Amino acid sequence: MVAPDAVLAALKTVNDPELHRDIVSLNMVRNLSVEGDRVTMELILTTPACPLRETIDTDVRTALAPLGVTTIDIDWGAEVRSTHREGGPKPIEGVRNVIAVASNKGGVGKSTVSVNLAVTLARLGASVGLLDADITGPNIPTMLGIEGGILASGEQGLQALEAHGIKAVSLGFVLPPGTPVVWRGPMIGSGVRQLMHDVDWGDLDYLIVDLPPGTSDASMSMAQEGLIAGVVIVSTPSKVSIEDAQKAVGMFDRLGVPIFGVVENMSSDIFGRGGAREAAEALGVEFLGEIPLAASVRKGGDEGVPVVVAEPESEQTQAFIHLAEQVAARCSVLQFAGEAGVL
Repeated sequence: MVAPDAVLAALKTVNDPELHRDIVSLNMVRNLSVEGDRVTMELILTTPACPLRETIDTDVRTALAPLGVTTIDIDWGAEVRSTHREGGPKPIEGVRNVIAVASNKGGVGKSTVSVNLAVTLARLGASVGLLDADITGPNIPTMLGIEGGILASGEQGLQALEAHGIKAVSLGFVLPPGTPVVWRGPMIGSGVRQLMHDVDWGDLDYLIVDLPPGTSDASMSMAQEGLIAGVVIVSTPSKVSIEDAQKAVGMFDRLGVPIFGVVENMSSDIFGRGGAREAAEALGVEFLGEIPLAASVRKGGDEGVPVVVAEPESEQTQAFIHLAEQVAARCSVLQFAGEAGVL
């Protein structure tokens, strides 16, 4: 017979590799049962996109083996905690974490990264929304395969639509294709606020926000009017793009928004490779990975079927899975730090 107290004591030696605390004190172990030499339990992770689930699984089995446990049944689950920051902006109702995708330069693939990041998190088991904050150039409808202006003739106004397992909101849903948005700065800021707080998002673990390029009213309004868990900076390997990415890092740092890290998009022999990694190291922020340049990524955006859906086994999809896991992990770490009073 294996003693339940001995099992619990052994589990207290297993740490979450990201949070650096034992899984028992983190309340990750639920419904623990010991029958003879068989142990069953629930293990509740901080995100369904946890990159270290296999590590935790191995550590649990290693810790229990010396006790004579022969069978270990683990029912995995996840509970995503909400971002909390004292004195921070108003949270978006129903949204636990807002993740912004940004760069100071256009053409680096922010929308491509936003769409594939959102869809990947959803495919990993999270409830996810996508907000198109590029008010004057909304292209999320095209990338998700949603007809532009589909809500233009409706009476309910702008609302979230579902595609590829996520909820999305874009001004492009109510504007016929080709309609220009000629707005001054204050109107853009007001529009972003309404997209955040006047839309019924339902219950979301993560809301991905596709920001327009530059240090514009949209980015500032997002940072000042919404409680952002963190921001992902997108850059290509080129020197010019990296210089602009550094400006984006500086802007969000000044606004007090945590920076999850930098991702290198369009990494290839054509555009170069490794520049964003070097920039991240120089800036003292995380490097979140490389997205290889491929025609399939462009095709997915044009046809409204993201590459992570169209080609789930591709190198590009694996890169987006790695990115989603890194972003989810950074989010959990910062949540824990906020609850502990470190932030």
